[in-house]
Amino acid sequence: MDVALAGLAAELTEMAAADHQGAAQAHGEDPAAQLAWRRLTAQHADRLTEIMDEHGWPTEALVGADGARAAWLIAQHADRQLDVQRRALALMTAAVTEGAASPRDLAFLRDRTLVNEGRPQIYGTQIAGIRDGAPVPFPCEDPDRLDDRRAEVGIPPFAEYVARFPVA
Repeated sequence: MDVALAGLAAELTEMAAADHQGAAQAHGEDPAAQLAWRRLTAQHADRLTEIMDEHGWPTEALVGADGARAAWLIAQHADRQLDVQRRALALMTAAVTEGAASPRDLAFLRDRTLVNEGRPQIYGTQIAGIRDGAPVPFPCEDPDRLDDRRAEVGIPPFAEYVARFPVA
């Protein structure tokens, strides 16, 4: 990786680290922390747009495994910029087709984008809330085949996945 791309990889991983730190505070009761996280994710989505303009999808070959995972996280959290999520989804889909990106990560981004569009998700990765002590996904297409689709992209069965969620 050349120096410029190493710098890009570092920038992406720094943005992801800030995202993780802000997300923890954003889910609390403090409206100021929630607003700060929304602003941060918007800034990151804007920067990801610039990166996609210049490089296409930031693949592992381009920015390393950590940088590629960070780019995915930034797209995943661009909930208020659906145009960015849709573009990232299209570019990442092409990268997966070429074997240059993670089908698992793509499944999470596809579900997140579908939920943000008000449509049923495919893989059941997006949780709407807790009901009767159990995580409940947003509506899913063909729920009877959910675990089959999850297995195809390397995601554990739904029951195993939600067992890791803290119950409030």
